[in-house]
Amino acid sequence: MPFATEIHPVPGTLAESTADLLVLPVLTGEEGPEAVEGVVDGGLTQVLPAPLTDLFTHYALTGKPGELSQFPVSRDGGLVRLALLGVGSGGPDDLRKAGAGLARAARGNERAALAWPGSDGEAATAFAEGALLASYTFTLKSAEAPSAQRPLAAIDVVGGAGDLAEALALGTSLATATALARDLINTPSMTKDPEWMAARAREVAAADTRLDVRVWDEKDLDEEGFGAILGVGQGSSRPPRLVQLSYTPENPTEHVVLVGKGITFDTGGLSLKPNDNMKLMKTDMSGSAIVLAVLSALAAVGSGVRVTGLLALAENAVSGDATRIGDVLTTYTGKTVEVLNSDAEGRLVLADAMGYASTELAPDVLVDVATLTGAAKLALGTGTGALYSNDDAVAVEIETAGRASGEPLWRMPLTEDYVPTTRSRVADLANIGTRGRDFGPAGATDAALFLREFTGGLPWAHLDIAGPGRSMQESGLLSKGGTAFTTRTLLRWLARR
Repeated sequence: MPFATEIHPVPGTLAESTADLLVLPVLTGEEGPEAVEGVVDGGLTQVLPAPLTDLFTHYALTGKPGELSQFPVSRDGGLVRLALLGVGSGGPDDLRKAGAGLARAARGNERAALAWPGSDGEAATAFAEGALLASYTFTLKSAEAPSAQRPLAAIDVVGGAGDLAEALALGTSLATATALARDLINTPSMTKDPEWMAARAREVAAADTRLDVRVWDEKDLDEEGFGAILGVGQGSSRPPRLVQLSYTPENPTEHVVLVGKGITFDTGGLSLKPNDNMKLMKTDMSGSAIVLAVLSALAAVGSGVRVTGLLALAENAVSGDATRIGDVLTTYTGKTVEVLNSDAEGRLVLADAMGYASTELAPDVLVDVATLTGAAKLALGTGTGALYSNDDAVAVEIETAGRASGEPLWRMPLTEDYVPTTRSRVADLANIGTRGRDFGPAGATDAALFLREFTGGLPWAHLDIAGPGRSMQESGLLSKGGTAFTTRTLLRWLARR
């Protein structure tokens, strides 16, 4: 859903603002909280109820990013509120948290004005990301939210340097792409089937002349040998799709293929999930939503890389037509896979899409993103994504982009001793580990090693976002539901290549 909040750079001073919430940044200093030099002019000093140092003490402020206290002050037009907002060191990570804190605390207001603390362009981009993503809402309720809960309508960033507008615009583009992915993820699966996702891809392509789109329906998938995608989707009355989106800038420097898992609802198939897990499964197409959102914003972030996005879309349902345990599927590359657990379906649809990419598209780099394994969540929790890669340079670049985006990734090992766990007695591969007693459960690594079989030896990274891909509460930049984790990471990475 479109952001209700807009962010604008505004010349002048905070004292000149007509906003109903005036915001002063507070730094974390070595000896306690500090005001940013030059942001409090004489006109504002006159309306403060006490010196700033006394206010810091009264409200027990530390300058911690996102910390906020507010109180009324008198202006010519009557009372307005003034807030003291912690911005930490003033760096990007702290300004991202401060933006989120401001957006959450200012709900119900029409306009807030922040005296810019003089941070650099990356910090301004991060501030915009934080403020906008914390204001994100998704609702299908019949009644509007109470006015006190509505997102802030506008944030004026007052007194920044000349490049502030460009930096804020970049942050807006990154946040807008993330919001698109969140909207797709949060849409109920009664609406969101594979063809619905394909239609959203067509809409995105229609809005950008640099994007081309191709869709394989179930007949095309059968004729061209996408046996794994068909196998996962055959139990559903709503057939699978494969979507290809292609972005080609002028004089592209290289070709990157992004592959997203797109299970529009996951019952687990005949390996049925318990209800506590299944009620989250409208979000199991997060990878495809992220890839679509990234393609939608490549021009806005100035990427000079040719990018192909593949959305591997299927609904994993239970019926008399569903894939049985022990069935053997033939993938696009010809490799056969024994299905030992129909709830390990994400790696199957990815295998077909990655196999197609590695054999037909000749990319320089291949990246897949998926809410793939509960094992990754157990290993790293809900705040960090798992990164597997066969290329050190690619891994470092994506990790760096993740840190810059506040989306941390932890590189995991592709342990060669575990390769036998991917083997089947009757097929080339099995879709779950087959030697757990030898090595113990290693579900995330088993899945990564399985996927590596379909990379064709290309430089490759696998992002398992099962933990941070969903949020169970409103917190910081996150809203309850799909987080679209790694959307901003991938955009930063592609913009920097």
